[in-house]
Amino acid sequence: MKRLVIYTLAALTLVGCGKKTGSAVEEERVEQVRTIVLHPRQIEREIILSTNLQGYLTQNVAPSLTGKIEHIYCEVGDRVQAGTDLVRMDQTQYKTTKLSLGNLGVEKNRVEQLLKSGSATQQQLDQLTTQYNQTKEQLDFLQVNTYVKAPFAGVISAKNYEDGELYSGQPILVLTQIDKLKALIAVPETYFPLLKEGMKLSLTCEIYPGQVFPATVEIIYPTIDASTHTFQVKIVIPNAKRQLRPGMYVITTIGLGKANAIVVPYQTVEKLVGANDRYVFINDQGRAKRVAVELGQRFDQDIEIIAPEIHDGVEMVVQGQHRLVDSVKLNVVED
Repeated sequence: MKRLVIYTLAALTLVGCGKKTGSAVEEERVEQVRTIVLHPRQIEREIILSTNLQGYLTQNVAPSLTGKIEHIYCEVGDRVQAGTDLVRMDQTQYKTTKLSLGNLGVEKNRVEQLLKSGSATQQQLDQLTTQYNQTKEQLDFLQVNTYVKAPFAGVISAKNYEDGELYSGQPILVLTQIDKLKALIAVPETYFPLLKEGMKLSLTCEIYPGQVFPATVEIIYPTIDASTHTFQVKIVIPNAKRQLRPGMYVITTIGLGKANAIVVPYQTVEKLVGANDRYVFINDQGRAKRVAVELGQRFDQDIEIIAPEIHDGVEMVVQGQHRLVDSVKLNVVED
């Protein structure tokens, strides 16, 4: 009987010991990674961005008078000089006003002579003078909007009416300047302190392989877009030979001289799912630290990264970073 009690106690003791062993604390997670020590290298700083060309000036030929279009002097594709006749609207109102102005001029001269002899009053002359000036202003307005001329040299890029049609507000023609072009490029905010108005740049176009076209920074817009972290730069491109045309896709290159930069393999930079945010992991005293970075210039398979935490001597993870989370313990594998 005593032996049975001893055996039972022993069995219970073994069961209790087994449960304690099963609830032991799980070992801390450790990730195997490879790292490199970052050092700045000298690069030729360039900004390479794509854009579409636009006519430097574009004018909708849209008179301030509605009515019948008597004649359109040009067709799509025609090149015109400044001051060239483009459109003649219905002339009835213009001719009537011109006749009225002539009559008022005669009457005004007659009253001036009568005033000298005392047969008219100054008030009569003042009234006629006011009426004459108002009619002249109206005639000037009608002349500009009846006989429409080109405000600058360019090419007719659209025509929306034919002779005899009723003009109802849509531009009759569109005039585009092509001997000088412009383009807007969106530049990352990192480069804002480096760009200056008047800087020279070059652009290339697939249509003309091997050919480089000069351009100049004309305007740097003063604000940063909070959603894209870019700012607008307007460039102007001389186009005397008219090789380039509005709408063409081009690549612009702005040289900024030599600079020191941290450059890493492109595939080591992670991208946040569902966003355009980029980040890397660095070794922070044996643990992973996630660092948000901005991308700079691309060099084939390498990319410049920019962040306050990224500097000379920092140890960055280049293999195994896909499995990492903040603060996980690292085991750096040597090559």
